[in-house]
Amino acid sequence: MNIRDFLSDNVKQAMTKAGIPDNFEPHLAQPKKAGFGDYQANGAMAAAKAMKTNPREIAGNIVANLELEGIAENVEIAGPGFINIHLNPQWLAEQLANAQGNDKFCVEQTDQSQTIVIDYSAPNLAKEMHVGHLRSTIIGDAIARTMEFLGHKVVRQNHVGDWGTQFGMLIAELEHQKNDNAEMALSDLEVFYQQAKKHFDEDEDFANTAREYVVKLQSGDERVLGLWEQFREISFSHGEEIYKKLNVSLTRDNVMGESAYNDDLANVVQDLMDKGFAVEDQGAIVVFLDEFADKDGKPSPVIIRKREGAYLYATTDLACLRYRVGKLNADRLMYFIDARQSLHMQQVYTIGKKAGYIDDTVSFEHHGFGTMNGEDGTPFKTRTGGTVKLAQLLDEAVTRAREIIEEKNPELSDEEKAEISRKVGIGAVKYADLSKTRTTDYIFSWKSMLAFEGNTAPYLQYAYTRIQSIFRKADITPENFTGNIALTEPQEKALALKLLQLSETLDQVAKDAFPHVLCTYLFELTSQFMSFYEACPILKDGIEPDQRNSRLMLCKSVAQALDLGLGLLGIEVMEKM
Repeated sequence: MNIRDFLSDNVKQAMTKAGIPDNFEPHLAQPKKAGFGDYQANGAMAAAKAMKTNPREIAGNIVANLELEGIAENVEIAGPGFINIHLNPQWLAEQLANAQGNDKFCVEQTDQSQTIVIDYSAPNLAKEMHVGHLRSTIIGDAIARTMEFLGHKVVRQNHVGDWGTQFGMLIAELEHQKNDNAEMALSDLEVFYQQAKKHFDEDEDFANTAREYVVKLQSGDERVLGLWEQFREISFSHGEEIYKKLNVSLTRDNVMGESAYNDDLANVVQDLMDKGFAVEDQGAIVVFLDEFADKDGKPSPVIIRKREGAYLYATTDLACLRYRVGKLNADRLMYFIDARQSLHMQQVYTIGKKAGYIDDTVSFEHHGFGTMNGEDGTPFKTRTGGTVKLAQLLDEAVTRAREIIEEKNPELSDEEKAEISRKVGIGAVKYADLSKTRTTDYIFSWKSMLAFEGNTAPYLQYAYTRIQSIFRKADITPENFTGNIALTEPQEKALALKLLQLSETLDQVAKDAFPHVLCTYLFELTSQFMSFYEACPILKDGIEPDQRNSRLMLCKSVAQALDLGLGLLGIEVMEKM
């Protein structure tokens, strides 16, 4: 249940009964100060201003028309017209008990399912994945998992760079090596690419051969396409290893590379020319956009075909747009691409809108993100200034986590240490990124991300394992445990309320595509659990059985919420730590 929406609807109905025009909303929020209720509505003040009457009088009329019997234990008017709603602990307990019998826990499923196409990760197959691919990959994946969980149809699109000039160069290098064991030659993609680039720059004959391969590739030469397919397959295997390490849900079936749109590029150009949006300019085909004119009023040029006939990213992205709207029937398009591509994405959308490839019924969203920086505030690099490969970063995360686990719990078996280290290390890297506001840059710090205190993955994972240890100590299997919930202490009520706010949190994540909102919720939930754990004994001698069982049920609910929430972020939990 989304409690905020439920209460908003109730307050809205009360406002209507009180004679307040429909254009005024209740604006429910959680008060920042303790003692001001569980939710606070402030719609009375705006309505009173428009109606030229006393806001406290308006608030009184709203309260008089509320139908919250058995739901709120107290409703009061505060200040100039705020309405504070104190929820009934028994009602909260009932909602939490109902959530236990639901495989979605307490999360409300959407009643307006959409087809959502999510574009994320998008590495260039010519090179090994590096840290620059991390943010798009894990942010996009968290949103894809969340949308799917809420009941939407999600179409993952991994728009990989698998076409163009560089592939002529790479295919030429494959042919030049005359090596039957090409997979070994490509075991390190970065080295192979550098070899091909050096060869291209220093040998004009090789460069000409590479250019000829590009032409053959684009024209569908069977032999060259075979080499290209071989290169793609080897490249895909590298990507799959990274996705598996990262616990990302992308598979080979989600790959929709630039090459997939090759047959439609000429059609796009011709269509834009036929509609009068694209014109020839100095041999190139260009769309001039008045919407992005410079300070002198000159329209912004977007080249969609070069003078020599080559197509550009804008052309491919327009063909991609046509496919996603026309073939996939997308209701919502979400692009998780570097914020520096903002102008390009706006141009693509503007051209697509003018050409009729997309209309107002489809939401086109570029969700940009900042950069990962080193502790010196500059883009994250190796000590020698090179690009950090993603595989190496993840391996180091697991190694560092292993050192911490060895120190904290040396009694674990080697197999347990390996499993826990993997989950902690990978989870720490992902959570450190996802917990930051997507649009900002952030500092990469091993020390802070692997800490067992504060807003980190290890802190949340540890809370989950602590709950498992409580059940082991009680000799109870949590999956089979049931019992009534009674909220008698303030810490119990606060914890129950926070648990029931998971649904509204996920709705907010789905709306704004900010995974850090879920991270903040999970951290607050864990903090509430720790307060509850300290104030409310669970297995202590003298605790009544009913009270013990109620508190165990609260523990079980917290574990479920942590498992669910971290799972949507692509982070695993564990029984021991």
